[in-house]
Parts: sequence; structure tokens; C-alpha cells
Amino acid sequence: MIFGLAADRAVAADPAKIVGPNACAECHKREAAAWKGTRHFKTYREMPRKSEANKIGTKMGVRRIKTGALCLDCHFTVQQTKDREKIIAGISCESCHSAGKDWVKVHSEFSGKTKLFESKAEAKARWELSQSKGMIRPRAVYLLAKNCFGCHVVPNEELVNKGGHTAGSAFDLVAWSQGEVRHNTWHNFGKENELASAERKRMLYLVGLGVELETALRAIGKATTRRTYAFAMAKRADRARKQLAAAAQAAPGVPEIAEIVKLSRSAGLRLNNERRLTTAADGVSQQLTLITEKYDGSTMAGLDSLIPGPDKYKGKARKTSD
Repeated sequence: MIFGLAADRAVAADPAKIVGPNACAECHKREAAAWKGTRHFKTYREMPRKSEANKIGTKMGVRRIKTGALCLDCHFTVQQTKDREKIIAGISCESCHSAGKDWVKVHSEFSGKTKLFESKAEAKARWELSQSKGMIRPRAVYLLAKNCFGCHVVPNEELVNKGGHTAGSAFDLVAWSQGEVRHNTWHNFGKENELASAERKRMLYLVGLGVELETALRAIGKATTRRTYAFAMAKRADRARKQLAAAAQAAPGVPEIAEIVKLSRSAGLRLNNERRLTTAADGVSQQLTLITEKYDGSTMAGLDSLIPGPDKYKGKARKTSD
């Protein structure tokens, strides 16, 4: 069974609203350079040539990896020009920050002034307008995590059970965001590709676990057969809620974590239980939203021993703008 990404990703990428990574790179040159060193960038050329990918495609009736929606949603950036949709990149800026047509100019125009002369009130209004038009900023941890887990937890039962695709990555938001995809060079003008602060890493860890749980619960609810996909999602949900239970003990000052664990245990991890699983997932989503609104990580030092360290980061981050 194929089900859409709408419940699992923050924003479904609309090809008609994709502006493409070149539009972002006009200002974000350093960030684009960091992106070009990642697997997200390289998948554009490498994935269609992989024998494993083509074997999966053959089982699914896909003649070419770069055609049809089956592979495109998670592995490529697709842009619509006139009446034609075309793959223009691998996983790129808008895969995470949302299709930019409605907000790309708004966020970069400094309220019609130069950066030096834009007031704080004007900047605040500009960012609020950009977000209302769909921009996902780095501070929107929950929405970013939804986009990450929407693909790293595979949203397609048939692709796994029939095609032999893995059910998802061993994905951790801290380990991946602080590795090769890190591009924190904007605010220091490229002097350094900065690691996230301790406070932000706590938020990334906690919200990442919560979104993993939410996504897995929704996937179990949509699953139709007792096969690989359903088993993998149940294991994923169980693992996430155990990690969250440990987090609840480590950060007792954040009662929303314990509530998430309680919600996750309110529905059995089994087939034919979509209503209760979806209700639980919706509750988890609400608690995660509360967490991002109420906390900034500064009161969660107890989580530090649980968070993956530098030895667990995925890939090597670009150090500077050189």
C-alpha cells in the first residue's frame, strides 16, 4: 500500500513552487558549497546508477529511477516548468525548508531596504511573513524534523514489502544535522561551520525522537499486512518510546516528555488499529509543538549524556567557506 507523505512530512514539495538550489545559492554560496559535499547532493547522479536501486525499481515496475513519483519524493528535487516536471537536483534546500516560490523574495529583501537600515520590527515582520508563506526556518525544529523523518522513515509499505527497500535509516537528528549536512556559516560570514549549541542539540535530540515516534505510529496505522514493513515500524516506535522514557527521567522538568510516552503506550503497535494509533500520533504532535513553544533546551542538561557525540556524527562537515 502506498500512502502519501502529507501526514509524515511538514510540507509536501510542490514542483510548481520549487525555485531550485541555484536561486538559494545566489546569496547562500557557502551553504551551497557545503551541500555539494553531501550525499543529499550526490544522489542526483549516483542513485540512478546503483544496481540495488535499479533492482528495487524493477520489482516495483519502475523502468527508470528518475521517472514516476515512487523515487522522486524522497531522492530528488522536482521542478515544474510550463507543463513539464523535471528533476533538477538531489535532495536540496527546498527539501528541508519547503518550496520557495511564495517566500524566497520576501525573506531576502530586508523589507525593501539594505540589511543595515532594516529595523528589528521590520525584520521580525519579514520573517513572520516568510513563515506564513511556508518557509521553514532552522529554529522550526519540529517542522524540519518532520521533513527529515518523512523520508528517513520510509512512507511506503509496498516499497519495502515488495520492492525490498529498507524500511528507513538508523536516523538521529543530532548525528545527521551535525555531520556532513551542517551548514551553519551564515551568521559568521563563513568564518566557521559552527556546531549547534548544547541547548539546540538537546532540542534536536528530543524533538527528533518525538517525530520518529509520531511517524512510526502513523506508519503502523497505515500498514496492512504482517510483514517486514509493519514489524520494522513497530520496532522503531518501541525503540523511540523507550529512549523517550529515558529522556523523561533525565529531564523531569519537561513533563511533556512523559506525556508523549504515555500517549505512545495508549495504542497497541498492531495492525487494524489506525484510529487509536493516529490519535496517539496526533497527541504526540501536540506535545512536541508545546515543547518547541515553551523550551529552548537551556533547562534540559540532563539529556546531554543521551545525545550522540562527535564520534557518531554522519560524514564530515565542511569546515569553512574555503
